Order: sequence, then structure tokens, then C-alpha cells
Amino acid sequence: RSNTGETMAWHESVETLLANKDGLAAFRTFLKSEFSEENVDFWLACEDFKKTKSSTKIASKAQKIYSDFIQEDAPKEINIDFHTKTHISQSISEPTLSCFDDAQRLIYNLMAKDSFPRFLRSEAYKELVKKQQNRNQKRWLLFL
Repeated sequence: RSNTGETMAWHESVETLLANKDGLAAFRTFLKSEFSEENVDFWLACEDFKKTKSSTKIASKAQKIYSDFIQEDAPKEINIDFHTKTHISQSISEPTLSCFDDAQRLIYNLMAKDSFPRFLRSEAYKELVKKQQNRNQKRWLLFL
């Protein structure tokens, strides 16, 4: 669906990848294969959370993120340090739009420095690039 330029552009940064619908889907599939899709799910939940306007929604969304990703034995518990986890636990009773920022930054950096380079070396990514290149070659042959 995406073109070769886009698929190749994912290589530039994890940010470019996450901003592209197809890139995000491919990355999530890769993370799932590594049993770490909770990282991208948490990052996306935080992105959505930061756009929340209503104070009642802020509280309920914050609680949902906390129970899904932060609290002990959460179903999609992310791997963050004790200090960050404690800070969130203390602020969750009166959450602000920035209460997950430190954790989100940690997870983003983890994805950028660890998962993302592995994704770019993966057969899945190489296969996507090859498919796009083949598609583009076929398009050019139609013009000849």
C-alpha cells in the first residue's frame, strides 16, 4: 500500500515510522513477534492521552493507562525503572497531561535504540522494501 519512498523513509527514524500508518502496522507486527508490542501500545496510548481536553476524561484515561501498562502485574506491563513507576503511582490520583511523559520518553528511547534497529535488520522489513521495489519496477515497465 505505501510506496517505496515511504517504506525506505521509515529507515530514517522511529518517529517517521510511527507517523506512518503502514509503518506503524509493520513495526507493531514485528514487536509482537518479539513479545514487546506493549511498548508501541503504551506510546500510542500516551500520544492519545496528551490530546485529551476534558478533565473527567483525563482522569479515566490516565487510570486506564495506569492499569493497562504501569501497575504491578498489568496485562501489558511496560519495563520502566522503579523511580518512574513510583512517580506515576503517586501522581495518578490527580493526573496531568504530562504524568506519563517520563515513562513515554523511556519507552520511545527503548524502541528507538533497541527494537527499531532490529526491525530494520529484520526479514519482515527487507521483504517490505523488496516488494515495494518490485512494484515500482512493474509500474515503470508499463510506461515502456
